[in-house]
Parts: sequence; C-alpha cells; structure tokens
Amino acid sequence: MSMSETELIRRLTRDLPADSSVLTGPGDDCAVLDWGGSKLLFKTDAIVEGIHFERNTSPEAIGRKALARALSDIAAMAGTPTHALVTLGVHADMKPDLIEAVYQGLRDCAQEHRVNIVGGETTTLPQLTLSVSLIGEVAAPILRTGSEVGDAIFVSGELGGSLAGHHLEFTPRLKEARWLAEQEKVHAMIDLSDGLATDLRHLLTDQTGAELLTRALPLRRAAKERARENTSGKTALLAALTDGEDYELLFTVLPKDAISVLDGWKSAFPETPLHCIGKITDQPGIALRDDKGVKPLTLHGYDHLEQS
Repeated sequence: MSMSETELIRRLTRDLPADSSVLTGPGDDCAVLDWGGSKLLFKTDAIVEGIHFERNTSPEAIGRKALARALSDIAAMAGTPTHALVTLGVHADMKPDLIEAVYQGLRDCAQEHRVNIVGGETTTLPQLTLSVSLIGEVAAPILRTGSEVGDAIFVSGELGGSLAGHHLEFTPRLKEARWLAEQEKVHAMIDLSDGLATDLRHLLTDQTGAELLTRALPLRRAAKERARENTSGKTALLAALTDGEDYELLFTVLPKDAISVLDGWKSAFPETPLHCIGKITDQPGIALRDDKGVKPLTLHGYDHLEQS
C-alpha cells in the first residue's frame, strides 16, 4: 500500500458521525464518551498470527497479550478497565484444547486486572486472530494532546528488544498511570506500542518537536544482547527507537514538576524505573542529541501497512 497507517486512519476517520456524547474520538489511545455525566473509555484492539505472535507461541501467552494490549491503551488514558468483549477467529482444524488454552490466558489476565469478559464472537479464519473491545472508567483522561514547549519527556521501564519475550510478558501500567493522573501534572501521555520514534510524534503538533538525549534512553538488556549478536548492524539504540511493543508510558510534564514526579514515582513504584529522556521544543520533528551534537531522527517505528 502506498500510504502510511497514520494517513490511512486519517482518511478513514475524516467524516465519521459523532454527537455530543463523544468527548474524544479517533486519534487517541481510546475514545472518551460522556455517559450520563460519567466518562467512559472505549477501545478495540486485535492481534493476528504471523504479525503479533507466531503459530508456536504459547496459547496462554497469546490470550494474555490480546487483552493486555487493550489494557495498555486504557492505562495511557489513566483509566480503569471494567468490561470486555472478545472476537476469536480460529483455524478450521485448530484443536479445542488449544482454543481453550488461549481463552485461559484471557481469563487469567482479566482476573488479574478485574475485567469482566461479557461475551464476544467466534469464527474461522486462515490465521488465528483475537480482537478485544474494552470499556473502562476514567475521572479525568490524559490525552495525547497537551504537551507544551519546554516540557520534560519521561518514559517508564526500558525500551527495545521486545521480541525476545517482553511483548508477551509485559504488565500494563494501569496503577502507574492512575498515580500520574492523581498528581495532576501530566500534560500528555501515550503508551509505546509502535516504537518511540513513531509514538512520540503523536504527542507533537505541526509547530512543536522533541529533542531526545541518546545517553538517557533506557535500553532493555535484550536489546543490547541482540545488538551484540546481530550481523545486520541494528544497534540497541536503534532498537529502542523503532522496535515497538514496549507497552511503557511516555508522558510530558513542566520542567518545574520533573523532580517531584520522579521522586514520587520512585517512592510509589520502586521496582519500575522512570527516566527523563528529553524535552519538547519549538522545532518541528524529532532530534537526537549525543556527545557529537544534534541530528534529526528520520526513522519511524512499526507501521502495519509497511509490513503487509
């Protein structure tokens, strides 16, 4: 296809009907709906064999990932998940015990995060496919929009090398995101699913950009190990920028709030690192600063249409 995923989504969602109940529509991690004075989050997400997992992947891990991805988007809005619907497309010759194992992974993840699975649909497809629709509650959603020039950019956890196992084992940052919302200091937030080089751009406008400090980027051990073994020349830094499927929180705050947010996070979540990796600037685009100076980042992360 000759257009990017972002451009296709922009074209498809240009004139969708929406009444006053839609507070936030397409373009953020979840839709935000006004439901009788309360705010609901609405999200759908799909995983497909050969793209998001391989046929020999543990069926329980497949089921878990299907729900956890949607939970990560609820986290990005600082919400609490409540109810889910699951559409399951299976091979015509797939054994019932394997299908049940996929659903066991869904059940375990749902129970862990107190999500009610209330129905869904089943069908046959050439590739095993799961689509999860998720509803959540939120008091004050944190949107992708809202970052300001000068904001400090933070990221939780570590980046890169997710295909070594992290993409199946990650924990959605629901508690951390709700804690951030309680601090009332975050301007904009997103979860990292398509890679830092792509997802950071969703926090920018046509008039703003970002400068990242390469030495501040938290590189996952798997990214470093794969870089040492990789003969293609993909560095750990490049993996951190483009691999995707990190499912960490990326957010911005005023510089004056950076230290208090960092100190509070360390106290609340001592086992989950938080890193200040750069700042929002008035120069459009993303730039990388290292010991040699500043250079533009032209690479992007994962794009579903480019993979097809």
